[in-house]
Amino acid sequence: MKAFKAYDIRGVFGKDLTEEIVYKIGFFLPAVLPAKEYLIGRDVRLSSDSMFDALAKGLTDAGVNVADAGLTTTPMIYWGTGKYGFEASVMITASHNPKEYNGLKVSAKDVLPVGYDKGLNEVERLVENEKVVPVERKGAIRKFDFHKEYLEFLSGYVKNYNDFKVTIDCSNGMSTLFVKELFGEKFDYINCIADGTFPAHEPNPLEPENIKQIQEAVVKNGSDMGIIYDGDADRVMFIDEKGNFVSPDLMIALLGHYFYDEKKEKGAVVHDIRTSKAVGEYIKKHWDTEVVIWRVGRAYGATKLREIDGVFGGELAGHYYFRDFYYSDSGILASVLFLNIIDKFKKEGLTFSELISEVSTYANTGEVNFKIEQKQEAMDAVKDYFFKHEPPVKFYDFDGYRLEFEKWWFNIRPSNTEPYLRFLAEAENEEILKEKTEIIYGILKNFR
Repeated sequence: MKAFKAYDIRGVFGKDLTEEIVYKIGFFLPAVLPAKEYLIGRDVRLSSDSMFDALAKGLTDAGVNVADAGLTTTPMIYWGTGKYGFEASVMITASHNPKEYNGLKVSAKDVLPVGYDKGLNEVERLVENEKVVPVERKGAIRKFDFHKEYLEFLSGYVKNYNDFKVTIDCSNGMSTLFVKELFGEKFDYINCIADGTFPAHEPNPLEPENIKQIQEAVVKNGSDMGIIYDGDADRVMFIDEKGNFVSPDLMIALLGHYFYDEKKEKGAVVHDIRTSKAVGEYIKKHWDTEVVIWRVGRAYGATKLREIDGVFGGELAGHYYFRDFYYSDSGILASVLFLNIIDKFKKEGLTFSELISEVSTYANTGEVNFKIEQKQEAMDAVKDYFFKHEPPVKFYDFDGYRLEFEKWWFNIRPSNTEPYLRFLAEAENEEILKEKTEIIYGILKNFR
C-alpha cells in the first residue's frame, strides 16, 4: 500500500489514507503490537479528527482501550509513552508534509520506534488480506490530558534570557501549544496560531521558500537567532543573527557544550550518514568522545542511540535525540538547549554565526536530488569508479554509500519513498568539491 513507508504510515488523506484504511490499521495494529491501551495524540490538520475517530474505532473494535491525549506534538506522545508506561502509542500527523497529507507514527513500549521492518509490514499485510471481525467486548476511550505535566518537564530546561532576542516561527503547527507558555512575551513570534491549512507556508523548514519569512523577521527584529519548527514539532531549525539558515547537522556539535561541559555526562554521540565531517571533528577535539555514524531516520537513529546508551544524537533533517528523552527526538527541547548554549556564548562575546563558523570548516554541496529509477545501479557505478581510481580511506555501506577520502567525502543514498538518489559531498575547499562533484554528476547523467 502506498501509505506504508520505511519509518511510518503517511499519504494524502482521502486517497492514500482513507477512514476505512485507518480503521483497519487500528483494528489490526494490536495483533502486531499487543497492548491493553494505546496512547493517541493528533496534530491540527483538518483530517486529524476523522483519522482519530477511525483509528480509535478500529482499536476499540479489537478490544483495546484508547487514551485520547487530544492535540499534541509528536515528542509529547513519545514522552507520554515513556513517562506513563504505555505499551503502544500512535501520533496522528504528517509532520512536515503539505496540508492534504496525514499519517501515523507508531511507537512500542519504552518508546521504541515501529518502522516498516519492525512491524508495519505485517500490519500492511493484515490490512490488505484479512477480514475485520470485531470482538464482542469492545475497548473504551478515555481523555488523557498531560499538557501541564509535559510543559513542566520542558520548563525545567528554560533559563532567563535577559538581553537575548529571538524570533520564533511555529509554522502554524503544534509547537504553538507550548512556546509562548515556555518563553513568555519576551520573544517575537510569527505563525504562532495552530492552523491545519498552514496559511503562511508549508510546515517544512528544509525548503528554502518556507524560511524566507523568518529570515527576514530575524534581520528586521535584530534577533540573535531565529527558530523554526516543523508541523508536529519533532524537528527544529535555526537562523543566525545575519538571517542565514544554519545547516541542522552542524548544530549537533554544539550540544556537547551542554551535555559534556555543563552536565558532565559520559557517552557517545550518534549522527546520520549525511552529517558533516566537521561535527565529529569538533566533538572529538573538545571532548574526545566516540562519534557513531548511522542510518537516516528516527526508526534507526533513536534505536542506535538506545543500543549504545549514547548521550545525544542528530540528523541533517533537524532531528535531535536525547538519552534523557527516552532516546527520542524533540524539536522544542532541542531549541531550549540551543537557546541556552547560544545565549551563554553571546554573554562571552561570540555571536551565533561566529560560533557556527568554528564548527563549519568545509565546503559543502547540501543534499542534491537526482531523479533516477535505476538507483542501485547508479550508486554502484559511482562507488566502483572511486574504488578503481581513488580508493577511499573509509567506506560505509548502509543507507547507500559514504566514501571518505583525505580531503573530501560524499554520501549517495536512495530515497525510501521516491525515485530519487540523494547526494551530498563535502571537501576542504571549493576547488576540490567542484572537481569531484563534476565527476560524480557525469556518471549519474548516464542513468537519468
